[in-house]
Amino acid sequence: MAASGAVRRYLDNAATSWPKPAEVWEAWEHAGRSIGVAAGRATYREAVVADTIRTRCRDAVARLLGGVDPARVAFPAGATLGLNMAIHGLLRAGDHVIATAADHNATLRPLHALRERGTIELAIVPCDAAGRVDPDAIARAWRPATRLVVCSHASNVTGAVQDARSIATLAHARGGLLLLDAAQSLGQIASEGSGYGADIVVAASHKWLLGPAGTGILWVRPGIELDPLVQGGTGSASDSLAMPERFSDRMEAGTPDLPALAGLLAAVEWIESQSIERTGQHCRGLAATAAAGLGECSGVRVIGPYANKDGPTGGDRFAEERVAPIVSFTVDGYDPGEVSVLLEQIAGVQVRSGFHCAACIHPHLGTQAGGTVRASFGPFNTGDDVDALVEAVQQLR
Repeated sequence: MAASGAVRRYLDNAATSWPKPAEVWEAWEHAGRSIGVAAGRATYREAVVADTIRTRCRDAVARLLGGVDPARVAFPAGATLGLNMAIHGLLRAGDHVIATAADHNATLRPLHALRERGTIELAIVPCDAAGRVDPDAIARAWRPATRLVVCSHASNVTGAVQDARSIATLAHARGGLLLLDAAQSLGQIASEGSGYGADIVVAASHKWLLGPAGTGILWVRPGIELDPLVQGGTGSASDSLAMPERFSDRMEAGTPDLPALAGLLAAVEWIESQSIERTGQHCRGLAATAAAGLGECSGVRVIGPYANKDGPTGGDRFAEERVAPIVSFTVDGYDPGEVSVLLEQIAGVQVRSGFHCAACIHPHLGTQAGGTVRASFGPFNTGDDVDALVEAVQQLR
């Protein structure tokens, strides 16, 4: 609980964005209360409306991914499921996979499980002390059997953004593919070209896309087919025991979460109305200002791209830079968990602490003892939230 009378200052947007635009909850509630049916299952009026919402949501996500084919966009029940669908649906016995130390457990754990079963071989390449991965390290790890590179586009610990286009070019030149976990980038970093240049992109609705939980995004470029991880009813080709040929149907067995899709549609349209570039600049500016202030506090170590003090301080330096609005730090004499509790008690500042579901990055950051304190800034945060964070940390010191 926050200290009595303290304003709630939510700085955990990398986990789940909050608050959401009002339009998101209005669309979510309307779909649940007034439509209340399954998309793609019938022809009565509400069912047609439901299917229209799902189609419009595919179109909106396809625009955000750089104008990809909406027919290649599917909506799994979250990014973790989408990543598992991609990994298990693509890989075969004997494949070699390259992942990175900056990746999230949503990819590393399924890959580890396949390696433990003896299905694949796995190489995890290192990152630097900011969480960046050198594409040359991926080139050095390449083997004749390498089929797939898996990469978190932006680190959920430091905010470092990987050079997805260079990694994709490297993989394609060797006959491989790139699976991009865009949970920390889609919604606040614009896609240059189709799907950031990757072959498969997965993202969460409830993070930087500002949508509700309950759905995620799986885009697969034409020419790549996945074996469905889940089989079942789709509302199409129901007279056959085989899964349908159409990509979205094959990937979406079961009843879709219509309120979640309606909310995601409203969220993407809100992002488009605000401009993804402008929203991203606002969030990165807050993160940079917070990092600069924290860096002036005695005994505080800022970790990641924002720790570099070269050039002007504040938001200007990072306005155009490809970095996520995430600031990790440690405070001498305190466990990160203690810091997070005290920040809420002192000033109502809500941050995350620990290892952030990233098992391999912390030895490279020097934070393997207890992880970090992480503040992540969304479009509804303000400079007052930054000031409250920095002042509360100063009180600790």
